[in-house]
Amino acid sequence: MVCLDLWCDAGSRQEGDEETGMAHFLEHMVFRGSETLPPGSFDLRVEAMGGSSNAATGFDDVHYHVLVPPPHADEALALLTELILSPQLAADAFAVERLVVLEELSQSEDQPDEVVFQRLLAKGCGSHAYGRPVLGYRRSLEHLTPASMDAFHGRLYRADGLALAITGAIDPEWWFSRLEHSLLGSLPRRRQLGRRPGDLLVRPGRTVERLERLEAARLLMLWPLPKAEAVDALIGAELATTLLSEGRRSLLVRCLREELCLVESVDLEVHPLEDGSMAILEAVCPPDQLEAVEEEIHRRLSAWCNTAVHPADLQRAQRLLGNGWRFGLEGPGGLAAAIGPGLLRGRVDALGTYVQQIQAWSCERLLADVQHLFAPEHALRLLALPAGG
Repeated sequence: MVCLDLWCDAGSRQEGDEETGMAHFLEHMVFRGSETLPPGSFDLRVEAMGGSSNAATGFDDVHYHVLVPPPHADEALALLTELILSPQLAADAFAVERLVVLEELSQSEDQPDEVVFQRLLAKGCGSHAYGRPVLGYRRSLEHLTPASMDAFHGRLYRADGLALAITGAIDPEWWFSRLEHSLLGSLPRRRQLGRRPGDLLVRPGRTVERLERLEAARLLMLWPLPKAEAVDALIGAELATTLLSEGRRSLLVRCLREELCLVESVDLEVHPLEDGSMAILEAVCPPDQLEAVEEEIHRRLSAWCNTAVHPADLQRAQRLLGNGWRFGLEGPGGLAAAIGPGLLRGRVDALGTYVQQIQAWSCERLLADVQHLFAPEHALRLLALPAGG
């Protein structure tokens, strides 16, 4: 199979204050067709090839990908570029798709877990675009127009804001020649640079929220981390989160769930982002245990930040992280997803050296460069409780 994955520097961080939700809404409208592709015809033609298609919008970017058998890859590229670069944005389709997006927003607002997570981002990220929902706000979505979307598309979907990752059963030289004569090869550059919201500044603190229909209490913690371009530093952060929350032998799972039985689950993940990455912890527990969970996590992390990890624990974390990386690259879709974001921003990350970078971390270096980043006083803490509990 061949994966064609077109990445655009047009995520929600590029939206102005009156454009929230535009990036995701545009992703929907792209699949409503172009001048030469009626609504639904793209999906039908890709399915007829024996392939599939999808798209996703994030804070930093949006990407559109198709997975097709090799003989159909050239045709799929022509369809994909036509769809993305020349969306029709017809008024009637715009009105229908707005209702779809508003319903998606309603479903998100109806999920207490999602509401808690979004409140954490809003409080931690302040006025930065990362503090706003990718789906946008209802008041903004209701005022977007085809003309404003066309302007957003014209501003961002240009040569220096796009990158195409092609993976799978391919002939690279043939594809380089092919792309020179495609729509992508003749695309103009942006007349103005995209918005640059500035570096993310996480505000430490503590807040308590009560929500209807929340089934269990939650402690969420958000830490600032280096930007996505600092690949090696984020590998260190990934090792730290693996040591803290991956598997029964990890510190927080072992102490909080296995030994003290305070939590139902505890997870800690790194979210690489261009203006400043984040690590987000979520511990789920009974409401009457929430304060005890908060105190225990504070105590454990405070000690961990100042103590070198055992070499055997680091080796375990390195194996887990390395094996997960290898597994993610087994299919052309995973490979395209791994290289796309860096390629979009001129960072050709060496996939072959990633595991070596993981192995290069020592206990001493982890203590000196990374563990202090997870000090509890550096985090924004949000305690979520069921309303009336």
